[in-house]
Amino acid sequence: MKIAVIGLGYVGLPLAVAFGKRYPTVGFDINRKRIEELQEGIDRTLEVDKEELQEAKKLEFTSSIDDIGEATIYIVTVPTPIDRHKNPDLHPLIMASRTVGRVLKRGDIVIYESTVYPGCTEEVCVPELERESGLKFNEDFFCGYSPERINPGDREHRLTTIKKVTSGSTPEVAQKVDALYRSIIEAGTHLAPSIRVAEAAKVIENAQRDINIAFVNELALIFDRLGIDTLDVLEAAGTKWNFLPFRPGLVGGHCIGVDPYYLAYKAKEVGYHPQVILSGRRTNDEMGLFVANKVVKLLIHKGHAVKGSRALILGVTFKENCPDIRNSRVIDVVKELQEFGVEVDLHDPWADGDEVRREYGVELLQEIPDLSSYDSIILAVAHDQFREIDLSQKREDQVVFDIKGILPREYVDKRL
Repeated sequence: MKIAVIGLGYVGLPLAVAFGKRYPTVGFDINRKRIEELQEGIDRTLEVDKEELQEAKKLEFTSSIDDIGEATIYIVTVPTPIDRHKNPDLHPLIMASRTVGRVLKRGDIVIYESTVYPGCTEEVCVPELERESGLKFNEDFFCGYSPERINPGDREHRLTTIKKVTSGSTPEVAQKVDALYRSIIEAGTHLAPSIRVAEAAKVIENAQRDINIAFVNELALIFDRLGIDTLDVLEAAGTKWNFLPFRPGLVGGHCIGVDPYYLAYKAKEVGYHPQVILSGRRTNDEMGLFVANKVVKLLIHKGHAVKGSRALILGVTFKENCPDIRNSRVIDVVKELQEFGVEVDLHDPWADGDEVRREYGVELLQEIPDLSSYDSIILAVAHDQFREIDLSQKREDQVVFDIKGILPREYVDKRL
């Protein structure tokens, strides 16, 4: 058995490393720079350190399709984003399927980990595999689906310590797929009855979190009008044993801010217009605008001319202590403030400046500047470094908006 992992991002690399400790494994990615860095023991996602890479003695990296042709199991871990219309963008998944199809052989198994809507593997990916390979599904080759559960930046909940859902296109293949993952997942596996069930399980995990966060975000909008601190309310309510501890915030990232649109897309395709899911998405997508508009109102209240005022935003990654900037909603705050004529500076010690520039057209400050030179300061991401910021010299007319609720209360004008 030889395994090929297609796509070496936050999901694919940890998986390739885990398999590479036990089985001959090749990690494939079309980004040559990424391959060169990994061959040198450098992982810019910070999910795998150099020692872990060295421990994967049976793992090789390549950007050449010629190097994956001997594999018998292909695991696809490419991203599944949304387009500007918030519909599923399956281009990376389709291209990866075509790549695998060109080298697919009789008896091979193709496993997908990318988050999709129920039915996508068999309705979209399988036809691409058949077309490229000339082979017949469930006769010449087989498929499986095992949704990723990677939590970027989380050093406690790792690939091997999170229970893995598995599935296969036939009962026999399902058992093989389950056994394969069970050999590396310490937390064990859950064998779903079908690929469609496994696909659905993944997409509702994040839709559920999105809806719960949307609820507390809506509470934040209500309590703002009532002059009540939302975090004070949540702390009080949280004293009940079964109250769910969700917090308001900007909902970005590769999963929670994206996956509900996949489920909504499929629901509408079969004639059902999802109201709760899309309502939650609208609420969460509008939080950046609320933050920016609240900062503007606070500036006016403190006697500032909004146009030409200076704002410092701390954090751009989608979560704390992690370099992942995918689908960052902090950018919504940046753009809205700029629309008001505010001069915005952005600092994040975890984010890669070149990546932020390419993705969002924004320059990052390398270091935290003199805070006294800004009219407003917005704490957007709860990086550990920001917890140590000294605000004791804050001017009376400065506005401090703490989205994450980690700064000393006496210096904060508004918390989300």
